[in-house]
Amino acid sequence: METYVVGGAVRDEMLGLPVQDRDYVVVGSTPEEMVKQGFRPVGRDFPVFLHPQTHEEYALARTERKTAPGYHGFAFHASPDVTLEQDLQRRDLTINAMARDGSGRLIDPYHGADDLGQGVLRHVSPAFAEDPVRILRVARFAARFDFTVAPETHALMVQMVRDGEADALVAERVWQELAKGLMEKTPSAMFAILRDCGALARVLPQIDALYDDGQAGEAMIALDAAAAGTAALDVRFAALLRVLEPEAVEALCAKLKAPAACRDLALLAARHGNAIADGAELDAEALMQVLEATDAWRRPERFRDLMEAALAGVADAGASRKRLRVAHDVALAVDAGVVARTQKSPDGIKAAVAEARLAAIRAAI
Repeated sequence: METYVVGGAVRDEMLGLPVQDRDYVVVGSTPEEMVKQGFRPVGRDFPVFLHPQTHEEYALARTERKTAPGYHGFAFHASPDVTLEQDLQRRDLTINAMARDGSGRLIDPYHGADDLGQGVLRHVSPAFAEDPVRILRVARFAARFDFTVAPETHALMVQMVRDGEADALVAERVWQELAKGLMEKTPSAMFAILRDCGALARVLPQIDALYDDGQAGEAMIALDAAAAGTAALDVRFAALLRVLEPEAVEALCAKLKAPAACRDLALLAARHGNAIADGAELDAEALMQVLEATDAWRRPERFRDLMEAALAGVADAGASRKRLRVAHDVALAVDAGVVARTQKSPDGIKAAVAEARLAAIRAAI
């Protein structure tokens, strides 16, 4: 029984990046032997175990065979005679197909270190084409590392899209990879890679249409600006989609089964992003309309996120941000309870509170 650190931990260590998780491959063992040594089985589709002390994942070396379209259609084979090289060969990219043994020696049968040094994303074997999720992963790694895609890998991705493999991707898996990609250093690179191979039109058609409409540049500038500001996922998603029509945002979110928080903020950005971007020019009445339309009284934190999404990448955004924040702060400071006590009937309370907020905004700006 031999144990190796594999995949992302080896890659990130070689890049000088923090290693978040370590995955291990075990060669020459069986599920029964792993359990006897105290490992806890957790793998549903193939033998994966948790270490009894560290709780890190240990997987038996395995091979896989395509049995049906899509990313679920695989049969796995794990046995003591599967070698480390065979296990590494089933991985997506050469930079993810390296391992280290217990003494720290690098095992790199597919020259991942060379590609890592040259900043190249290259598939390990033709089996790459059997899993359409790998198209999304390549795009995500491009956004993380600012690497280029090897010509032969790009050609294979194009062929996969033509063969309909991208059409087999389900919403949950697309959103999972998209969400990870949005949180990378340069998320616009992910969309450029997907556009170049034709996958963007299949999985995110509303975003693909921005390239034809000449709006992709604005959307990507906003997205990268939000990423540079270390914005949260829902803010980045809203910054990307703010140039779309609300109907297109609704359609895309439905297709992706996007979380409600991401969907709602993106819809607000699509509906009110232009007004917020012009915030420096808005008078008190217009500011009041934006605040009311975005439910800024009950959801003040979300309104602040909306401002960041709508103003990401906007030239001279500071003046609009300041004016909107001032209006929001003074309006929130109005004591609705005090105002309500000045009214003789409940019907007049809402109008009186609104008038008090508007007066506060007028005075402040």
